[in-house]
Amino acid sequence: MDAAADKVLKELREIVAAAEDLLAAPGAGAERMKEIRERVEAMSSDMEAQVRRHPVAALGIAAGIGLVLGLLLARK
Repeated sequence: MDAAADKVLKELREIVAAAEDLLAAPGAGAERMKEIRERVEAMSSDMEAQVRRHPVAALGIAAGIGLVLGLLLARK
């Protein structure tokens, strides 16, 4: 289960990195945006396959991420 969690977290980091690339270069144009969209879609389908293979691990990871985000957003 740890390997599945690590793979999902790695893919999530890659998605975040792709989003950061997009935000860092807003004037990069439609071609760059298309490239990033394709990367995110590919990673998304890989992540979906991992979730289907390891639903309990995915649920635990999602709950953990939700908890951390909730704590960070609740700070004032």
